[in-house]
Amino acid sequence: VQLVETGGGLVQPGGSLRLSCTGSGFSGGIGWFRRAPGKEREAVACINSSDRTSYYLGKERFTISRDNANKTVYLQMSDLAPEDTGVYYCARRSYLCSPTVTAYTTWGQGTQVTVSS
Repeated sequence: VQLVETGGGLVQPGGSLRLSCTGSGFSGGIGWFRRAPGKEREAVACINSSDRTSYYLGKERFTISRDNANKTVYLQMSDLAPEDTGVYYCARRSYLCSPTVTAYTTWGQGTQVTVSS
């Protein structure tokens, strides 16, 4: 299984971005994580094979969804703030969603999100 994230970039505060995670195998849970500069990697959201979603930073600004036909999981982000800046990763685990970084066995290379005016 390989995962590839795309969609990162520079966005102004209050703006939106949609990240994509494309992979060869999407059974189990697919999670989005982020690592802000100087901070630990943290869970943002996860979706499992039954499309059950889990949000770990609140669901007001983040929406996770999947397109099985295109083997892609999306993370829609809105009302972005400078503290959302970081590298965003998608990851896969064989079982249900979890907010624990070490529970995931396959990781993408990450995509940089920068929120700045």
